[in-house]
Amino acid sequence: MGLNGCCSCVKYLMVLINILFWLIGLTIVVTSVWMLTDPTFMLSMTQNYNHYHIALYVFLAIGILITLGAFFGCCGVCRESQCLLVSFFCVILIVMVAQIAAGAWAFHNKDKLDDIVRAAVKSSVQEEYGQSTMSSRTVTFDTLQKNLKWWGADGPGDWAISRFNKVDRTILWRSPVFSMNVFYNIPESCCKDNLKDNECELSRRLKFGGPLNNATYQQGCVDKLIEIIYENWVTIFAVTAAVILLELLSLTFALSLCCAVRNQHYKA
Repeated sequence: MGLNGCCSCVKYLMVLINILFWLIGLTIVVTSVWMLTDPTFMLSMTQNYNHYHIALYVFLAIGILITLGAFFGCCGVCRESQCLLVSFFCVILIVMVAQIAAGAWAFHNKDKLDDIVRAAVKSSVQEEYGQSTMSSRTVTFDTLQKNLKWWGADGPGDWAISRFNKVDRTILWRSPVFSMNVFYNIPESCCKDNLKDNECELSRRLKFGGPLNNATYQQGCVDKLIEIIYENWVTIFAVTAAVILLELLSLTFALSLCCAVRNQHYKA
């Protein structure tokens, strides 16, 4: 015997909510896989390489959990199964707690965003760019420099003391300035578009402490990258808050249906 009255309305609402969860979960999974496989994704530059991948795997796990929870929820509603509804409740509760914890951490550390991003980008420029073991990082930075028309973290000086120019950064702090290369090279992606033949090649060699060449971009990327993140900060929090409210509503509905199913079994 099926549930009637108000419980019937709750069932239909639960189905709609779980369809939304299913779409949200699949979107998170697809986005996570895309970010893991696409080396040119912008957000990869805002964190340490290993931290970035750990965060993506956590993001992927949350997407899988939401998709699994939506499956439990739909099946639980259609079959009026307490077991499946409780499983849905537990999965969504875990996801919601993880989201609240992540949001609280992000809000608490938002003032440190500048330092975190600056340190990550400088590390990419000075330690990872051009290294054979970090080819994806090189591709990412080249793409960003070309598309967003910037170079380095704060400017060309970052390249002067980078591994890209064969500078051993493990002994840099003990080396006097005059012991470093008088001239240094910058990547081809620092050059502006539509240059004449060999103009980019000639502009890539700069003198340490010398004037900049007009054929290359002039602005470092950190300030621009932080600006882009701040522009989307409110949107991210708004979407997260909306999803959490939807999850709270679904938890309430799941408990209501569990109680209704139990009472129905007792009456039977």
